[in-house]
Amino acid sequence: MKTNDIFNLLHNAVESKFLGKKISQREMADKLGVSMRTYQDWKLGNSQPQAASAIFKMLGELDEGDALRLIQRISHELKDEK
Repeated sequence: MKTNDIFNLLHNAVESKFLGKKISQREMADKLGVSMRTYQDWKLGNSQPQAASAIFKMLGELDEGDALRLIQRISHELKDEK
């Protein structure tokens, strides 16, 4: 699976979290702290964040339960930073 496919899946998953409310690329870019153009390039596969591919591959090495626990931990830590 290509990195841009993963970004598209994640974008759709975030939209579903908000009960199907469409989230614009600009809104998502703002949430990630990048320009809309950068986010568009990620989604189209024109470029990718430097570490994204390595992170996705590392997550792919984990069992589903371990990956879920790690993602939950990261999510909690990011929320605590706010």
